[in-house]
Amino acid sequence: MQRTIPAGLDRKEAAIFLQLDPARLPRHIAIIMDGNGRWARRRHMPRVAGHRAGVESVRSTVETAARIGVPWLTLYAFSEENWKKRPKTEVGFLMKLLGRFLKQEVPALNKNNVRLEYIGRRHELPADVNERMEWARAETAKNTGLVLTLALNYSARSEIVDAFRSMADAAARNGGLSHLHVDEEAVAQHLYTRHLPDPDLLIRTSGEMRLSNFLLWQCAYAEIYVTSTLWPDFRGTHLLEAIAEYQKRERRYGGLNEDRIHDAVEDNEFAPHKAAHR
Repeated sequence: MQRTIPAGLDRKEAAIFLQLDPARLPRHIAIIMDGNGRWARRRHMPRVAGHRAGVESVRSTVETAARIGVPWLTLYAFSEENWKKRPKTEVGFLMKLLGRFLKQEVPALNKNNVRLEYIGRRHELPADVNERMEWARAETAKNTGLVLTLALNYSARSEIVDAFRSMADAAARNGGLSHLHVDEEAVAQHLYTRHLPDPDLLIRTSGEMRLSNFLLWQCAYAEIYVTSTLWPDFRGTHLLEAIAEYQKRERRYGGLNEDRIHDAVEDNEFAPHKAAHR
């Protein structure tokens, strides 16, 4: 049976898509967008030029994800640490760039049936940025396709701290800390991402091998894909290549596949008396 290629994919994207199993697409993809500064430096340009160029990467990645039917995509756009580790002029530029991005991209998001959400400590962002964020979310609220979540002023450790504070506050309202119940499900329900499934695939650009305080709880069993491509050069084709690699992997969540279980039984691996016979 001939496969249907989603509308909007270019020839290279279509060729990669035809190699994928549509039934095994990751439900939730998270991306650490890294390398804007290096991209600009290699071109003898100011760092802000890299951030500006990265907008096209966001557009291409979001459109491709929406076209092939990925349900959730989360982008690490601005961390809490950025406030302290970036020059104030660069941070100011990033805030203005975010505002312009939201204003310019809403028509494209609506065209691609993309709904916009956010995670992070939004209350610490400038008031005008928050207003634009809320406007963009309201403008896309009726869309039923891809949910695009921007992590803004985000820190995974702060998220976990905020989750425990929220749990403690809820317990206090219900009669005191003796009513506090803590398990994995309870913690997950108080995270910023309680409306999202955990990521299946985490992509990091620029070749760096670290999580950088991003979705630490949620990525416990995510497949990690690292590419040396700098974020401003990342496009929909790179996203599809990451998905192709993801589909080659076997997700066991700490368990064994059937072949491994068979081998273990044949080897008597789990027999309690095995060591005594050695």
